[in-house]
Amino acid sequence: MAKIRITQWKSAIGATKAQKRIMASLGLGKLNRPVEHQAVPEVLGMVRKLQHLLRVEEVNE
Repeated sequence: MAKIRITQWKSAIGATKAQKRIMASLGLGKLNRPVEHQAVPEVLGMVRKLQHLLRVEEVNE
């Protein structure tokens, strides 16, 4: 299964409560601190909701 690296690169100030909860569930809390997740449909859907705040790259193992 493919992995993706997600990095928050914009502030969540002004984001809705739902968007902030999605960021917390992804494990994001500070800028420029990447986390890695499996590229499953659930995670990709969350990333799609926050695409204006995140950078996503594929991890080659």
